[in-house]
Amino acid sequence: MTPGPPRIEPSADVSDEAIIGSGTLVWHLAQVREDAVIGDECIIGRGAYVGPGVRLGNRCKLQNYALVYEPAVVEDGVFIGPAVVFTNDLMPRAVMPDGRLQTGDDWEAVAVVVREGASIGARAVVVAPVTIGRWAMVGAGSVVTRDVPDFALVVGIPARRVGWVGRAGEALERHGAEAFRCPRTGAEYVESDGLLHETHQ
Repeated sequence: MTPGPPRIEPSADVSDEAIIGSGTLVWHLAQVREDAVIGDECIIGRGAYVGPGVRLGNRCKLQNYALVYEPAVVEDGVFIGPAVVFTNDLMPRAVMPDGRLQTGDDWEAVAVVVREGASIGARAVVVAPVTIGRWAMVGAGSVVTRDVPDFALVVGIPARRVGWVGRAGEALERHGAEAFRCPRTGAEYVESDGLLHETHQ
């Protein structure tokens, strides 16, 4: 079934230059800036912010008061929890060394990239430039300062891998020396050189 037109609550501030996909819902007080592209069937929560030129894929959930600053790229099926923050400045300053107010021309924005199916828990901070891998999970309140592998479960400050998760979000159970299995779906995975891969049966 084809999703209907987007629904934008009257109190949301959505630029005329933004592209909002079919079936997407933009809740109260959210702001979507110019040239942002939001895919089909997304949910943009109350008070969330999507910066200029940010790209969100299809069926993403951006929860209340999450802040996604440009030039972030978010692939399909990503969950971004309440009050999550994506940064975009490696060396943030309000002023230049001579005291002059810094403008957009005085620094270069760097990106957070979130791959398909990943989830980022409430109040996590993701410090650009980093990539969060496919189907990875970032625990609530974590601070991500380096790339997160596919299927990794990371927690803490700074975030470190404490396990593996499958597509269903369940912690994987070890099933042999380098093999893992999802307790919910039965899907199997294999670890090699510190990375996890799905087995295709």
